[in-house]
This record gives sequence, C-alpha cells and structure tokens, in this order.
Amino acid sequence: PPQVQPFLPQWLAQPKLVQKRIKENLIPIGDVPGIHPKLLKKLQMNGIESFFPVQAEVIPAVLQSASNGYLMGQGGYRPKDICVSAPTGSGKTLSFVIPIVQVLLDRVVCQVRALVVLPTKELAQQVSKVFNIYTDGTGLKVVLITGQKSFAKEQEMLVQKKVTGYCSLADIIVATPGRLADHISKTPGFSLTHLRFLIIDEADRMIDDMHQNWLNQVVKAAFQVENDSGSNMLFQRTKPGPLTAASCCYPQVPLQKLLFSATLTQDPEKLQQLGLFQPRLFTSVYSEKKKLRDGTETEQDTEEKYTLPEGLSQCYVPCDLNSKPLLLLHFMLTMKFTRVLCFTNSREASHRLFLLVQAFGGITVAEFSSRLPPNERQRTMKEFEQGKIQLLISTDATARGIDIKGVNCVINYDTPQFIRTYIHRVGRTARAGKVGLAFSMVLRIQERRFLRMLKDAGIPDIKQHLVKGKLLKPLVQQYEEALSKLEKTVK
Repeated sequence: PPQVQPFLPQWLAQPKLVQKRIKENLIPIGDVPGIHPKLLKKLQMNGIESFFPVQAEVIPAVLQSASNGYLMGQGGYRPKDICVSAPTGSGKTLSFVIPIVQVLLDRVVCQVRALVVLPTKELAQQVSKVFNIYTDGTGLKVVLITGQKSFAKEQEMLVQKKVTGYCSLADIIVATPGRLADHISKTPGFSLTHLRFLIIDEADRMIDDMHQNWLNQVVKAAFQVENDSGSNMLFQRTKPGPLTAASCCYPQVPLQKLLFSATLTQDPEKLQQLGLFQPRLFTSVYSEKKKLRDGTETEQDTEEKYTLPEGLSQCYVPCDLNSKPLLLLHFMLTMKFTRVLCFTNSREASHRLFLLVQAFGGITVAEFSSRLPPNERQRTMKEFEQGKIQLLISTDATARGIDIKGVNCVINYDTPQFIRTYIHRVGRTARAGKVGLAFSMVLRIQERRFLRMLKDAGIPDIKQHLVKGKLLKPLVQQYEEALSKLEKTVK
C-alpha cells in the first residue's frame, strides 16, 4: 500500500527557507534593517562584522513583531510565534539575543520580560554569557538560574522585598526547567505576569523532556491575576480567546514563543503541546533542486529531514568490540589529532574509556560528564579549547548544544542509536562555516542499521574507512599492560 503522507499544517509545509551555506551568504551587519546603533557597535567590538543567514532572517522578524513597543504586535495584532530549525553552529543564539535586548532597551521598570529555557546548565551558562555581553551598559539585568547557586541565593538575585511590595531584579532570565519550576512555585514575589518573550532553545529535547510540566507552569504564571494593587489591572492579560469589545479595551502584553533547534520535530502533535499561535517557521533544513541534463529541475529526495554543517566530512569504521579501544588509540597516536571530542553512550562507558586511555599513556585526556561538578567541567572545557587536552571523552547529555571552540574531530566511540543524537554529536565540529571531521566506530552487527538510519535522514554520503589489523598490532602489548594496570586499580 502507498505510504500515507502525514498532514502538515501550512506553516510547517511552507516554511521560510534560509540559506544553509554560511560562508557564501554572510550579510554585513549594517545591511540587516532595524538594528539599534548601540548594538551594532557592540557587535563590532566583539569582532562580528557580518551575520549568518539565520541571524539575518530571524533578527528582523523578531524586531518587527515588536515594532510597536513590546505591549503590542504589529498593527495592534498579537505577534506570531516563531520556530527556527537550523544546523548546529549556524548562529541561533545571537538570533534571539540581539532582538530581545533591543526590544527591551527602552523599558522603564525592571520586570521579567524575557525567559530563556535550556536543557542543561552548561548551555544556560553559555547563553547567559552572550546576553551579558550585549546588555552590558544598558541597565538591563540578566539572571541565570540553574541550581549552581543555592536556592536562597537565586531568590535574592530574582526579587527584592520592599515596603511597597516585591520588585523584580531581572529583566531577562536564563534557566533550566527544573529550577525554574521551583521558583515559580516557591519564590514569593517572583512574577511572570509581564513576560513578553519565552525562548525555548534545543526545543525538541525540551518537548520530549517536559519534566515537571514546566511549560504549563510558565504559561499559567504568565496569565495569573496579580492581586497586590489595582494599578496593575491595566495591563492584565486574559488567556487568548475570541476578541470582544471588553477584551479590546486594555492593551495586553502578548506572550510570544520563540523555538530554536537543530532537529526541530515535524510532528504536529508534539508541537501542539506548545500551544503555538499562528507560528512561522524559518528553516535551513531543505533539499536542493538538482538540474537534470535536459535542463529541467527535479526535487531530489524531498524527504531530507536534517542538514549537517557544510564543512563536515564524515566516515565510519567497521570494527569489532575488542578493536574499538585500539582503534581510538591508533587514531590519536598516528593521525596526531588534537582537540578530539569522543562520545560514548553512558557515564560508565565514558569513565572506563578515560581510565583506559590514561593508563595507556601518551595522550592528554579528560572526561566530561555529569559525574563531575560544574566548576570542574568548566575548567576541563577551557583546557580543551586551549589545546592542553587532546582528547575529551563525553556523554551526549553534557555536550548537547555546547559551542566548544575549535573541535577538529568528533569520534562516535559508541554508535548513536538515534539520528538526532548523531546530528547533535557531529555538529560539535565544523561550526560557523569551519571544517571538521566525524568518525563513527560501527560494530559489524550495527552496520546495516546505522547506514539505513543515515540514509533515511538524507545523509547518504558517508564513506567507509577500513583500518587493517596489522596497523593495530604494535599497540596490543602496551594496551594489555594498561588493561591489567586498570584491573588492579579497580579492585
């Protein structure tokens, strides 16, 4: 029977396509309309002379949706929600930081008006750093809540109690979902009733992992009636519903959602959970038309679901379980790779492999997993970026979405089970138009499934790289010594 095509809502079926080739499509920052001179200057001070295609499309779209001040959308209409699907390393963070800082520049009273929710502490930290650069000197306050500080300390950063009541100390909050939910339910005076922007980054993971039902809590808190004083009634929000004469007489702060991801789900039911309002989709995940000899164009495999960075070369190495560690050592020692990020499927596997490489010697190696305290993870990351660590062994949870400077090569030590995991892992290299290499070690029994998974995702061009057994021979003795050394330590 023919396959039933899923019915896609119009906004998903006909998105705004964004150029996926970064290098050939840089746009000078002065050419993107509507950006505040103050921010243009800041961008230049940070060495940014041009925008990537995603940034050049999304920044004006967000600015325009708030062109009548942040109380109302364009023409008095409620602004449309925005979804952005673009490869790893294509500049999604600046696409929301710049317009949000600009829209809030004229605010008079400090209230939480923008909330960015991210899946991990590292990502939240990375994003708050970028916000701090662009709010510096503007008077806007950015607060990071991820549970790295004590709950009481975070409460002090968020609200201050005065004689007249509570006042907000944050304009922009960058948070992880669990900690955010805690503050909504337990922090007196913490209010989201003025929230104008809700940014959900790494949106697909955030939808899959709606733990503590954080999104509903945010929306509920945003539409809550404040009862402390009558003056606030003016800007009281009502849940979006039919327009009536009564609902038209108060200007309302619209709540606009901005979603970003490299692997945005196309599943309308999943997106339904987000309660999006007339969404617009910007995507650079599309297939290019191929010209045939007779000059006609064919849509080549329209099913391309994901786009990988352009500068990425990928190959896979068929192997068996015993040769995997030897292969890793072989690559590190003979190919003289530096700044290699190596992924395993579990914390235990990461730790074991780290100990093994360490015992073998000759390679500066570190592990990066949720076993380690955050300050240690930061230090490791810094040393890796400086080139002091050649090999960083990590789990998926820790590395997702993180922008690590100068990763030359990603090695999938354990084959990723899902295509999204593959996309996010290999997307740690070849960022921002640079080149990078991705090796996947694939057990012979996994080979068919692995190639099938890539092919289904529209990634057919992965090369096989065979390593002959005799190349690994010289490593065996030292490897076995390292193993027995390890067994002693473990005992």
